[in-house]
Amino acid sequence: MNPSVNGHHRKRANHHTVVAIVEDKPGVLMRVASLFRRRGFNIESLTVGHSEMPGLSRMTIVVDGDSAPVEQVEKQLYKLIDVIKVSDLSQEDIVARELAMIKVRCNNLNRHELLDIAAVFRADIVDIATNSIILQVVGDEDKIDGLIKMCEPYGIRELSRTGRIAMVRGTKTTTVHEPEPERIARFHQTQGRRVEGELPFSSD
Repeated sequence: MNPSVNGHHRKRANHHTVVAIVEDKPGVLMRVASLFRRRGFNIESLTVGHSEMPGLSRMTIVVDGDSAPVEQVEKQLYKLIDVIKVSDLSQEDIVARELAMIKVRCNNLNRHELLDIAAVFRADIVDIATNSIILQVVGDEDKIDGLIKMCEPYGIRELSRTGRIAMVRGTKTTTVHEPEPERIARFHQTQGRRVEGELPFSSD
């Protein structure tokens, strides 16, 4: 077994990675999910967290390309009044990571085998009990898939896995330090973004 541990992300066929910088306001996640549902876009994973700028959150969305051309995904996201910037990373050289916790059945006879497997995949042991062990692993999808496959013969009692987060290598960023694109600024002006009070929702 040769898990990927060097940080290089191998692009998966027909999967688009899109990063959206959004205003950190209640209901934004629901609006994004509703938009994708209405359009029939299949979300493989969606991860949301704070960005480097106060008041802004970063969404990393992995979309099944068979259900939606990436250009349509970007266009529809920009229709949401809370979306400030959308970046398609599908053709970029990126660093991508997921985190997973795996609770595996074990006993005194095979526990050392699981510890050896964890060492190969550079997974951390975060809990050990008499009949189970919890492994924590960070890496790309292939690395995590490989560890899960190795643990399956022992019996996986529980699996918790995050979605993908990603950054472009080098100096290029997906942040909003750069000015908002002019055509998007014009669109948002007509829709009343940054007004006082509750922000409107730009429907289809």
